Amino acid sequence: MAEQSFQDKTEQATPKKLDDARKKGEVAKSRELTSIAILSAGTIYLFFNMKSMTMTLGNNLKNAFKKIPEVMPAGDFSPQLVSDTIVDFLILLAPLFLILMIVAILINLFQTGILFSVEALTPKASKIDPIKGLEKVFSKRALVELAKSILKIVIVGWVAFSAFKNDIPRMIPLLYQENTQILYLLGELSFEIMVKCCCVILIMAILDFMYQKWEYSQNLKMTKQEVKDEFKQSEGDPMVKSRIRSIQREMARRRMMEEVPKADVIITNPTHLSIALRYKPLEGMKAPLIVAKGANNIAFKIREIAAKHNIPLIENKPLAQNLYKLELGTEIPSHFYQAVAEILAYVYGLKKSGYKG
Repeated sequence: MAEQSFQDKTEQATPKKLDDARKKGEVAKSRELTSIAILSAGTIYLFFNMKSMTMTLGNNLKNAFKKIPEVMPAGDFSPQLVSDTIVDFLILLAPLFLILMIVAILINLFQTGILFSVEALTPKASKIDPIKGLEKVFSKRALVELAKSILKIVIVGWVAFSAFKNDIPRMIPLLYQENTQILYLLGELSFEIMVKCCCVILIMAILDFMYQKWEYSQNLKMTKQEVKDEFKQSEGDPMVKSRIRSIQREMARRRMMEEVPKADVIITNPTHLSIALRYKPLEGMKAPLIVAKGANNIAFKIREIAAKHNIPLIENKPLAQNLYKLELGTEIPSHFYQAVAEILAYVYGLKKSGYKG
């Protein structure tokens, strides 16, 4: 096994290893894709509902301020007013939160499918091991994530700055505009910058998702020895299975040999075949039954047992070859009845004359 640790992991992960990893909660997943999906959904929702949300929020605040003289005549603090204001604010944001939650669930289902892993939540001592924690901080994955974060900040910052720089001429006249017009133009410019940033982040998220898939596949790769070991665990050691099959064949052969003394006749091919037939019409047999058969050494063993029990051996090469092709324990087909009947009649005649083998 010492050599195994030095083998290159060149083999793709087997279905069993992929399934085991999934049970542990280890799946290919991009947090960037989830973030951009939530950000885009929120931006789109606010674009279509910001005006009504702003008006509703303004009315709620106006009503709250109007109630202050009523609920605080003596200058006391009113928890009821604060709670009512908070409830109104939460009701206003509830549709946005609901949409963001649905989008987050759908994008995660898209990436990982339906997955519930208790093992991923199980407390482990290795998770609080400071040495392993430092190894993760300075690991290759951590450095890649750091590089990705820096690159994302640089690219998104550059896109946002470029969009803002191009809109500076539109912002200069704001000095002479009313508050409503200023807020409207700032909202328009903010949305334009947000859309451009979302497009850039979306491209980066797709690339990150592809990278996560590739990295996941690379991490789960196996050595040839690991594939062999897994096959042995799932299918059984070939040597052990071969030994079991050998034992099973030996037991079947032994049971077959125990049936030879019950046979009425042994049909032989002089060179290497022996077929033992048994026919007891009084026991309800409709046709002679093949109770034993064999070739080479097994054939000679059958003949040896037959000789010990005074069972006649009849040589009939064509019949022996045809009967040998039949399954053990089956009745002979009807087109062999005539040939076998003649042999049995001959055997019964031998027994009546005092045949001793």
